[in-house]
Amino acid sequence: MAAERPEAVKQLSVVAENVGSRLSDVGRDIAEYVLAEIPELRGDATVTKILRASIAENVATLLHVFENDISLEKIEGPAAALEYARRLAQRGIPISPMIRAYRLGHWRFLQWCLDELDRQGADDELHTATSRRMLRVSFGYIDRVTEHAILVYQHERDNWLLSQTAARAARVRDILAEDDIELDRVEPSLGYRLRQHHLGLVAWLPTPTDGGEGIARLHRITDEIAHRIACPARPLFVPRDAILSWIWLPLGSHGEAPMDQVAEVLDHCDPSVHMCAGEVGYGIDGFRSTHRQALRTQELAAAADPVPRFTDFATVAPMALMATNIDDMRDWVWSALGPLAVDDENSARLRETALIFLDHGCSYTATAGAQILHKNTVQYRIRKAEEIMGRPVQPGHTDLEIALRAVRYLGSTLLRAAPD
Repeated sequence: MAAERPEAVKQLSVVAENVGSRLSDVGRDIAEYVLAEIPELRGDATVTKILRASIAENVATLLHVFENDISLEKIEGPAAALEYARRLAQRGIPISPMIRAYRLGHWRFLQWCLDELDRQGADDELHTATSRRMLRVSFGYIDRVTEHAILVYQHERDNWLLSQTAARAARVRDILAEDDIELDRVEPSLGYRLRQHHLGLVAWLPTPTDGGEGIARLHRITDEIAHRIACPARPLFVPRDAILSWIWLPLGSHGEAPMDQVAEVLDHCDPSVHMCAGEVGYGIDGFRSTHRQALRTQELAAAADPVPRFTDFATVAPMALMATNIDDMRDWVWSALGPLAVDDENSARLRETALIFLDHGCSYTATAGAQILHKNTVQYRIRKAEEIMGRPVQPGHTDLEIALRAVRYLGSTLLRAAPD
């Protein structure tokens, strides 16, 4: 890369001085351009005022750098620019519009400087050298100030979320624990409407993560689920620790939730997230009950081996309600299944066929169709399972059906080890 010509420093100083004589016009033009291009930054008069001040201070500072050949190492982000980053963080505006504003503002600023350079009538070599210096210094300035603004934004966002989360968690605890709740007072402070249908969720990660990354991942997948099932408002998201959160999805007037779509989002968005759901409930009582169900389901899921990605309460309700003690449940399963409660492939095949057989009204033909097996194979497996357990596989044996479902869900947790 060619070395910079000394004359370019002086030429750029002249450009900066002339552009600076129209400082208010330049700042106004850049602000109007940025606001026209980035709608996320419009609509709040106070924040817009700070944006205009931020742009004006950045323009003045960069022109000062041009005019006086100041080292970028001595430059800190202008006060208004850092305050703007804080305000965006406090209002929950994503960081990407702020970064885009710097890029677009930089481009518009360069138009003013390049137009002024053209008016100076410098020869081609000096024009090129001055342009190179202008680009190098201005990009260096924007890179430095943007990085500083990002750090301020992230720090403020973390602090803001922490304080907001603590207050929200306290209000949620009150709702879950107290009977006498004034909805007209609680709903505005919570930022969530209780007089509607809700779906309670518990989401968690299997291992700790660095910083707040775990909660951020759970928040992102919550938003994705809410978008996928068309929630009419924002979910209520309450972190419990660095890797576990309580969630309520607002369903408005809809009394059902598409659990298959929730599971599909989990499968495609973040394979490490686990989630359990209650049943849809209405009003403050439903808010509490769907949450209790999600918690019971999560306790059950955490005991499973392997831990399932997604479980809804309706699928495992009998097990979730009686699984207050896994050791007792394991003893009960062993008594119900006998020697069939062994953790090996042959027993697993027999258990699965027996459960499908019960689900299909003890029809050999329907079971064969469901498992894509020959009818004789189904008959053999059912007969073999009955021999091993010492009891028939037939309708009315509710304990057998629940035991088989419990083993299907909890896996090795409830089984005896296979003999060597």
